[in-house]
Amino acid sequence: MAGGSFAPSGVAKDRAEQYQGKVTTYVIIACIVAAVGGSIFGYDIGISGGVTSMDAFLKKFFPHVYEKKKHSHESNYCKFNDQGLAAFTSSLYLAGLVASLFASPVTRNYGRRISIICGGISFLVGAALNAAAVNFAMLLSGRIMLGVGIGFGNQAIPLYLSEMAPTHLRGGLNMMFQLATTLGIFSANMINYGTSKLDQWGWRLSLGLAAAPALLMTVGGILLPETPNSLIEQGSKEKGRKVLERIRGTKNVDAEFADMVDASELANSIKHPFRNILKKNNRPQLVMAIFMPTFQILTGINSILFYAPVLFQSMGFKGNASLYSSALTGAVLCLSTLVSIATVDKLGRRVLLIGGGIQMIICQVIVGIILGLKFGDNQELSKGYSVVVVVVICLFVAAFGWSWGPLGWTVPSEIFPLETRSAGQSITVAVNLFFTFIIAQSFLSLLCGLKFGLFLFFAGWITIMTIFVYVFLPETKGVPIEEMMLLWQRHWFWKKIVSGNPEEDESYEMQKNSLVLPQQAH
Repeated sequence: MAGGSFAPSGVAKDRAEQYQGKVTTYVIIACIVAAVGGSIFGYDIGISGGVTSMDAFLKKFFPHVYEKKKHSHESNYCKFNDQGLAAFTSSLYLAGLVASLFASPVTRNYGRRISIICGGISFLVGAALNAAAVNFAMLLSGRIMLGVGIGFGNQAIPLYLSEMAPTHLRGGLNMMFQLATTLGIFSANMINYGTSKLDQWGWRLSLGLAAAPALLMTVGGILLPETPNSLIEQGSKEKGRKVLERIRGTKNVDAEFADMVDASELANSIKHPFRNILKKNNRPQLVMAIFMPTFQILTGINSILFYAPVLFQSMGFKGNASLYSSALTGAVLCLSTLVSIATVDKLGRRVLLIGGGIQMIICQVIVGIILGLKFGDNQELSKGYSVVVVVVICLFVAAFGWSWGPLGWTVPSEIFPLETRSAGQSITVAVNLFFTFIIAQSFLSLLCGLKFGLFLFFAGWITIMTIFVYVFLPETKGVPIEEMMLLWQRHWFWKKIVSGNPEEDESYEMQKNSLVLPQQAH
């Protein structure tokens, strides 16, 4: 593409090489504290499946499922199939979807910290309601409050991490969110393993302990600094520059500060970010904001993480063995995320996404074939095949943990220009939670209907998403967050769209006057 045109969206001045700064202790502590919010999301994913396989919980809220579970003549694939039980898990994600859309204007107008604090408080209320639940309505109310917390937290935290991190480490620091999520899943699995032995009130302890990460998230949000991008967007340029100097460990931040000021001026000229994001020039970011979270869920990972204990019980593992197996998958997910953190800023996003996709396809096909040939109604897997299934599921979880798990959040959070960043992240979260809700609500029915074919169904989707990344996703490694627009302008496919008609953008006049690209040859 030849330069000399007006940037259709975002800042398009190539100042990346002038960025100064180092990794400071301050920015690492801020990112770790913020990322704790991810543990809330993970804790809930891990805790739900364990609690819904506990007899005391089923007896109190879902007695018909408890009776069905006891009948050995029931189909192995269908013994937990109940829409009420699925609603317990999935209601949270529907509430989160709605909350994430309300979180967008809050995050944009009042800052990332406020949304993090709102999320923490909502989660505290939800955890208290769930732990004290005496009927299904109270249980559902608690889940909805947890959903509101997740909607706000998942909207603000990835943005916070992307904006605080230095360019060359943005991928790794952003993945702190996913690492915290995996630690939350692992912690929940271990807690379920312990509380399953407490008979009547173990499920209350499991659900109530969600208050611990919620408290950390709330206090962290109060103590953390606001991101310089957000401060500048709100008009506090001097304060924004001081925070930027502090997190970069140098006074020489002129280039990065200039990009942020340009981005904030453009952002403030956009009165309707959701309308602006639909413009042709924002098409590639919008496509990624929709497809990355959609594909992340269609890997089938949530099916395994939500319902791991139920899944393993369906395969013939006894109660404690099933919880132990799901704790193992949680540990594998956590460790594999560390691999991603260590390699994402060296190997890049595309290599991890494509490599992880291929490994996941192989694993889903193997599990589907084993269950298809060796597992059916009134059958249990032999010990040997059970071990193979657990090992292959762990390999699947590992592949997800170093690819689509963290990158499904990292890529969308780093590609949007400031003027549509909050709206874009809301779309990402809403799409993620929508498909999470669909899979959570339908998984037990799909397992009952498709049986082993469910794993082949997910393998098909992983094939599609791997091809999608290969063809349409440019490498974002090392590209400054406020200069991401240049990436789309240089991509073989997207340049045909984003280099089109700048008059389409409502901010065209403002950009024409102040954000003219220098002449460049590409």
